[in-house]
Amino acid sequence: MSRIHDALKRAEQERATSTGTHVEPAFEQSHEEPRGVMPSMQTSAAVAMPAMATMGSAFNYESLIARCPQREWTPDPRTMLFFQADDGRVGAEEFRTLRSRLYQIREKMPLKRLLVTSALPKEGKSFVAANLAQVLVRQHGRRALVIDADLRNPGMHRHLGAPQSPGLSDYLLGECDEFAVLQRGPMENLFFLPAGKTVSSAPELLSNGRLKLFLQRVEPLFDWIILDSPPAVPVSDASVLAKACDGVLMVARSNVTPSDAARRALQEFPEEQLVGVVLNGTRGDSAQYARYYYEAYEMGTKAVKA
Repeated sequence: MSRIHDALKRAEQERATSTGTHVEPAFEQSHEEPRGVMPSMQTSAAVAMPAMATMGSAFNYESLIARCPQREWTPDPRTMLFFQADDGRVGAEEFRTLRSRLYQIREKMPLKRLLVTSALPKEGKSFVAANLAQVLVRQHGRRALVIDADLRNPGMHRHLGAPQSPGLSDYLLGECDEFAVLQRGPMENLFFLPAGKTVSSAPELLSNGRLKLFLQRVEPLFDWIILDSPPAVPVSDASVLAKACDGVLMVARSNVTPSDAARRALQEFPEEQLVGVVLNGTRGDSAQYARYYYEAYEMGTKAVKA
């Protein structure tokens, strides 16, 4: 018997009791709970909620490889450092150093889900997140998932030359399962979750519980999960995302990021979550784009070199 019908019948009976009138039952009484419905879900509102697409029980790396689509990526050669054979590109060694520092921090605290953010837009956080994921999988057997969690102004798909949809927003809306939104590209063991279609209520969508579910399901399959978030000062998304992560890596642009904005951004996160700062834009050479340096990497460090 339909739960909606039962709810309507109970409402009629309650109205009849309160007015002292007799109302004939509108639907036949049923003493059986519908299969698959929890007894506590008694309201019509609960019945009306759309079913969310989710992955089946067979969830392991083999099923991920078998069902996750391999897409054609065209990485931007100006910003993606590790898709080419040249290991000596400007900035590559700095990312190897960053990788080493993160493993050092991992010896002191749990660190698998890492949020990469900045105080303001255009400071290089997507560049750092994408290249960090690449350098992590360059180590034999390491798997990394990089997530574009900037639902307001996604850009990582442009760096990787990958499709933007379906992606995170589609999953959070319950329209796709994990297999449909994850992508594989030309680099072995590197997976990408794009932002998906643009939405107007990013904080609410990120807080609806689906992101937590997704991370819980995929975490056993990867050594690192890197989330690229919106900047921390203008919007609240980064602080929402940080609650689902183990650590936060801040990106600041040399001679561009105002010091007060950097301090405000750091205050958005618990001190124990802050693992360091990447200083972007230091002019150590005449390269087209600047080198990236990992300046403050000890847990609990507050100083940021400008």
